[in-house]
Amino acid sequence: MALRVAIIGAGPCGLGILRAFEQARREGAELPDIVCYEKQSDWGGLWNYTWRTGIDGQGEAVHGSMYRYLWSNGPKECLEFADYTFDEHFGKPIPSFPPREVLYDYILGRAKNSDIKHLIVFDSVVRRLAYDESEGVFLLTVENLAERRSKTERFDRVVVACGHFSIPNVPYFKGIERFPGRVMHAHDFRDAREFEGKNVLIVGSSYSAEDIGLQCYKYGAKSVTMSYRTKAMGFKWPDTMREVPLLMKLDGKTAHFKDGTTREVDAIVLCTGYQHSFPFIDDDLRLRTNNRLYPNGLYKGVVWAKNPKLLYLGMQDQYYTFSMFDLEAWYARDVIMGRIQLPPRAEMEADIAAWQAKEDEGKDCYDAIDFQTAYCEDLAKLVDYPDFDLKTTGELFKEWEHDKDADIVRYRDKAFRSPITGTMSPVHHTPWIEALDDSMRTFLDQPRAGAA
Repeated sequence: MALRVAIIGAGPCGLGILRAFEQARREGAELPDIVCYEKQSDWGGLWNYTWRTGIDGQGEAVHGSMYRYLWSNGPKECLEFADYTFDEHFGKPIPSFPPREVLYDYILGRAKNSDIKHLIVFDSVVRRLAYDESEGVFLLTVENLAERRSKTERFDRVVVACGHFSIPNVPYFKGIERFPGRVMHAHDFRDAREFEGKNVLIVGSSYSAEDIGLQCYKYGAKSVTMSYRTKAMGFKWPDTMREVPLLMKLDGKTAHFKDGTTREVDAIVLCTGYQHSFPFIDDDLRLRTNNRLYPNGLYKGVVWAKNPKLLYLGMQDQYYTFSMFDLEAWYARDVIMGRIQLPPRAEMEADIAAWQAKEDEGKDCYDAIDFQTAYCEDLAKLVDYPDFDLKTTGELFKEWEHDKDADIVRYRDKAFRSPITGTMSPVHHTPWIEALDDSMRTFLDQPRAGAA
């Protein structure tokens, strides 16, 4: 009897492992019995934009954190699928920093090319994941949101691919309950135009703070103040943007910071990160980790060492995204199909500890890029994912970091060469700061060479 495999989530990670299984099928392998449960009514995960915040149309917590006018904040050449390139999908070279709709179209293009949609059950939320020790199987309780009916099924293997950017981390600041303006977490941020003409306070100092702050600046905020806890981002911000130490308290609209300065603000966006929160998973199976490049308890960043029948995808802090998710997906597939034999638990835990010790030695973002490149190289040598130049990809990440240091507003105006196809991307026809229309049609409408 074939193994029964459940995949939780049909975002880039879930779609990646479905693609990996489909590749094996096309090569003649006999596959397990696979079903993928997706909470939303369509595939794409976080890239499936919704205007909703808080609670969705089914009464569930909104999964997505995607906002209008989001453009890739890293070169597309660093996230390209090695088995389905941008050139293949769009039929021509496109600029290096696409807006959300373009990347979503690319993700779905590969999914449609894979013929995997029949394996996905939509509007289905996993309520509980447990393990029956006596029978050696997982018990997965799933509710069909359309029918409001639940059922519990047995699976031999489970892949958790639902991501970790949907449960906000929301700190408290004295006086915030009496703040008279808008307060939201980045998870609920949808449209920067809401803050046109306003003084915006961003709490946080990572990628979402950087990008949402720039979004507000781009779409007409009067000022943007970014409050950091431990270290400023340190970019050369425009005149109406500045960084200050941690917010200590609020007195009406007056924000008080750790250095003794104050600022009158109209709205607050908490860019304070997300929790690895999986309340539907029983305690003995649940991943508990801080946001790091090598999560706790996951051998090769994928296999739950305490029970190797359970696998997690995409749980890392990320420089690499789609290509790393694919490498993990191919590895998970091969573990499930018995192509890769796992060592004893003690060896797995020793390997995890060694990788985490190496991560802890890193001093800056360039060390982190090297670390994640090495992690991807480690997976790549174990699976049959198409070869691509990981060292060059790592160098592109470093070049991108340098570009941001040089000009945080205009770094997206640069062009990069694909480590997979060798294609040099064109420079976008409009500087990012002036490109207020983020539609795919406008983005792809590149002027012909030599056109006036």
